[in-house]
Amino acid sequence: MRILLFLLFIINFVPVSSQNTHMQNSTVVNNPQEGKQTTIKYSCKVFSSINRTWCYDIYKNDKVFIHQTSIPAASGNQGFKTKADAKKVARLVIEKLEKGEMPPSLTIDEMKNLKVL
Repeated sequence: MRILLFLLFIINFVPVSSQNTHMQNSTVVNNPQEGKQTTIKYSCKVFSSINRTWCYDIYKNDKVFIHQTSIPAASGNQGFKTKADAKKVARLVIEKLEKGEMPPSLTIDEMKNLKVL
């Protein structure tokens, strides 16, 4: 009985590490139409996918803005081999968004520089 209570305690109250990683950035954007500044918050979540690959989502003000399930600029639909690779690319995409690049396209050379390809 004590073991059962102990297991219930662990399941309900001890945080479990997640496969997801969440990162946030904020940027202030000038809105010339309204003559004021707007704060845009970009964040990303890296998560595991099929065939032991990794993907990421980019959020704009807490709403999914980009759902990336494959390696950008690469042929095929293969996901990232490692969680770290997905994080590096997601950070680069957020940097491009913060600079106002739309769409935040990635090149094969950028992917090679990040050592993703």
